[in-house]
Amino acid sequence: MGPAYRLFYREPVHLVRGEGVRLYDADGREYLDCYNNVASVGHCHPHVVEALSRQAGTLNTHTRYLHESIVRYAERLGGTLPGDLSVCMFVCTGTEANDLAFRIARTVTGNDGAIVTDHAYHGNSLAVTELSTAEYPESEQPDYLETIEAPNGYRGTFRYSEPEYGRKYADLAEDAVRQLAGRGKQPALFMSCNIFSSNGILTPPPEYLQGVYRAVRAAGGLAVADEVQSGLCRLGDKLWGFEDSGVIPDIVTLGKPIGDGHPLAAVVTTAAIAKEFARKFDYFNTFGGNPVSAAVGLAVLEVIEQENILQNVHDVGEYLRQGLEKLAQQHALIGDVRGKGLFYGVELVTDRETGEPARNQADSIREYLREHGVLLSTTGPLGNVLKIRPPMVFSKNNADELLGKLDRALRSTGR
Repeated sequence: MGPAYRLFYREPVHLVRGEGVRLYDADGREYLDCYNNVASVGHCHPHVVEALSRQAGTLNTHTRYLHESIVRYAERLGGTLPGDLSVCMFVCTGTEANDLAFRIARTVTGNDGAIVTDHAYHGNSLAVTELSTAEYPESEQPDYLETIEAPNGYRGTFRYSEPEYGRKYADLAEDAVRQLAGRGKQPALFMSCNIFSSNGILTPPPEYLQGVYRAVRAAGGLAVADEVQSGLCRLGDKLWGFEDSGVIPDIVTLGKPIGDGHPLAAVVTTAAIAKEFARKFDYFNTFGGNPVSAAVGLAVLEVIEQENILQNVHDVGEYLRQGLEKLAQQHALIGDVRGKGLFYGVELVTDRETGEPARNQADSIREYLREHGVLLSTTGPLGNVLKIRPPMVFSKNNADELLGKLDRALRSTGR
């Protein structure tokens, strides 16, 4: 498969089966999955599997033939979004969704510039890799791209303790617009992951996105919410992450969680923007929105409603947050706990005063937990943030299991 592929863990895990929040390897060993948002409503959820199997045994074509399920799914999915967001264009991956969003924004605005946060990640096509500033050196950024510092109140330029720190980060968008203008560019879009996962998992105050959206729109650009990681109940209060900020984007991109492991993704925008794009381009994706994918998407939305997933994420997430904060009181290695719902970052430092990142300890804790049956990851520009993002059917008992083993992992470092 080639050396570009990467595996998790020093000793790779060979998984053969999943159920709910549990994964099983080839030796029959059981793991608590605290990482995968792919299996959003649980690995191999029976309702989703049944819907997939039934449709796969009946028909699978594409969207140049009529089929009712894609229309019903588009109506259901569009109906979960606020404002005029209602037109769905289906693709297979978050990368494809972000690529299409960039294309739409450039077409509709007539601009070719883009603004993202530093150390962003939005996918792996050629165009979207260039928007993924975590993936390559700053010196190689194209001239149409400008970055702004992510709103990190723990170790960024503006800290939690500063009044209106979110607004101060938002003001950086005006600087980015000016930098683009100096190169003869105007922004087609501002795109952000609304949990800022690759930046170490950040939850800025509402005035951050509000201010950035104003600045970008004033310059003629569109606001794009990348909800591949922060959406579909993940943050616990609303269905979509951007709603926490009281904003309505012009385009929303959705990815893997809406398919619970099946390759399903979407771009959702307004009728006006969709009409303007269609003046110049048709759009077709062979597998995007096929009957099987539509059946899966509908089944996921049904599970979310029937099993009250949003409330579970809120309640278990609050319980988990309290447990993580208690661990922070007991272990000096924890510098900051941030996030919400069932998406948390635990930043590890060797010295709380200096904020010296504890990357080696983060790696060791990740490996310790794997050895003791818990799967999670690390993230952030410094590689020192534990990334906790389990399937959304995670329970308080699951949280207790994670917290107990994380406590032992932290103690194993002597801190």
